[in-house]
Amino acid sequence: DSVVGSGTTFSIYLPRHAHTVTAKAAAAKAEEKATDLTGTATILLVEDEDAVRSFSARALTNKGYSVLDAPGGETALEILKGHGSAPDLVITDVIMPEMDGPTLATKVREIYPDVPIIFVSGYTEDKFKGQFGENTYFLPKPFTLQQLAAKVKDVLSS
Repeated sequence: DSVVGSGTTFSIYLPRHAHTVTAKAAAAKAEEKATDLTGTATILLVEDEDAVRSFSARALTNKGYSVLDAPGGETALEILKGHGSAPDLVITDVIMPEMDGPTLATKVREIYPDVPIIFVSGYTEDKFKGQFGENTYFLPKPFTLQQLAAKVKDVLSS
C-alpha cells in the first residue's frame, strides 16, 4: 500500500507451517529409537582397522552381545578353535592383509556351514551373494552404531 507523502507499507502473507509433517517425522524417529537392538548372541568380529574393530566391538557389547574380536583372518580361526563352538554370527571386513574376508568366510563355512556371515566393505555387495549364497549379508562402510546393531539384529532374527 502506498500513500503519497506517507510512504509504502508492504504486507507479506506466508502459508502457515503444517505441524503434521513434523509430528510424523518425530513419530517415525521415536519408533526407530524404540526398536529393540539388544541381543545375547556370540559374534566373531574380524576387522583389521583397530578403531573400527574397537568401536564395533564396544557397540555390540553394549547391546548385550558376546563379542570375540580379531584383527585378521588367521587370528579369527585361532579364536574359533579355542572357543570350541560355532559363533551365532561372523562379521568380517572384506579387504584385510594376509587373509581377506571371503577366504576367511570359506574357511569358517568349512567348519560351521550354517553360520551367517555379514561382510563389511566400501565395495558393492553383488559378488558376495553369488559366491557365498544363503546366510550371507552385507553392510556398507561407513556405518553407524544404529546401522550395525540393526543389521545384526535383522540377521540373527531371520
